[in-house]
Amino acid sequence: MSFKKKLLVIINPISGVGKQRTIEKVLESHLDHSAYDYDISYTEYAHHSKEIAQEACFKGYDAIIAVGGDGSINDVVSGIVEAKSDVALGVIPCGSGNGLARHLQIPLAPKKAVELINTFNVEKIDTISINDRVYVSIAGIGFDALVANEFNLVKTRGLQGYTEVIVKEYPFYAPQTYRITVDGKEIECKALFISFANSNQFGFNAVVAPTASLSDGLIDVCIVDPIPLVHLPIIAQLVYTRHFDLSQHVEIIKAKNVEVHNNDYGWVNIDGEAVKMGNNLKISVNSKNLNIICPHGKKK
Repeated sequence: MSFKKKLLVIINPISGVGKQRTIEKVLESHLDHSAYDYDISYTEYAHHSKEIAQEACFKGYDAIIAVGGDGSINDVVSGIVEAKSDVALGVIPCGSGNGLARHLQIPLAPKKAVELINTFNVEKIDTISINDRVYVSIAGIGFDALVANEFNLVKTRGLQGYTEVIVKEYPFYAPQTYRITVDGKEIECKALFISFANSNQFGFNAVVAPTASLSDGLIDVCIVDPIPLVHLPIIAQLVYTRHFDLSQHVEIIKAKNVEVHNNDYGWVNIDGEAVKMGNNLKISVNSKNLNIICPHGKKK
């Protein structure tokens, strides 16, 4: 006798570019109803997804499906990890950048994403802790965090909105000199930004850590020097051709533990959300502590 798997679908109704409005119909049409039963929960306020996911971990669900962007996924991941649950994460990307989905090659079209969920191919990936927060994709300090913070204030969403913020803020941004410890080695560097990458990109296929892996037990620490304005077109080309690490302005160090001793700006970009975390940061890998539904055989 076979039993259906039980899914909880968490939908952020204001995420990204509006695809989430069609999800109920897509689920009705394309989910394998012979194999799955599902419930739907809509978020009502910021970080509500985390609370819903935490509660769901103790209600017998086989998977929690995050419908939204990287921020929404981050909340669901935080709920699952903090509950210390083996429940699987599923993703239906409906955000702007969709960095995690792009890294894992999860289809961006809702129909195709649901068809992937039907396969229920589950693999283990790492998460990363930064102080008291958990993230799955990428975090950053410096100009990266400033852009994330300012993006919350602009009306234009998506890549255009990020571009507007970068063009506005870049000429006036003063890079900081950071003191960091990487696996016990102290480093001082003047940087435009430093990313702590688990996946390879911010989103929009803007790849800043080309060799980052979600399952290698390592953080890709991407230190980016101040970049002259005249070099920006070349840098942009390297980012979108997955060769950012070839730039003379970039150093990438793989590590298990990182400490930042003087994040004087105070803000951190965590999976696309600007979070005020103060000057001192401790960053470490949680090895393969998250189950995720993803394409079989793809490099993680």
